Amino acid sequence: MGTIKLRKWDTVEHLKTDEDMVMYLDACMEEAGDDAAFIAAALGDIARAKGMTQLAKETGLGRESLYKALSGEGNPSFGTILKVMHALGIKLHPEIAHV
Repeated sequence: MGTIKLRKWDTVEHLKTDEDMVMYLDACMEEAGDDAAFIAAALGDIARAKGMTQLAKETGLGRESLYKALSGEGNPSFGTILKVMHALGIKLHPEIAHV
């Protein structure tokens, strides 16, 4: 019987279009609750899908700093999050929460 090889899941491989990226971020924001690191990590996935080097140029932030800030382990400022979202072409859209 043949050997089955498994690969580690990489979300980035499935973020092909802008719509994929926005739907992914929306789903992550729904699940995250108040977990800012989870949202930062989701933005990191989108940033890797789009290209971290280009994002660094557009935000004026260092590539290594972006990797760290958006890893889920970092603690990016809200200003950094807004810069990243703007460079990725994603708007922050507030709406009333029905709790």
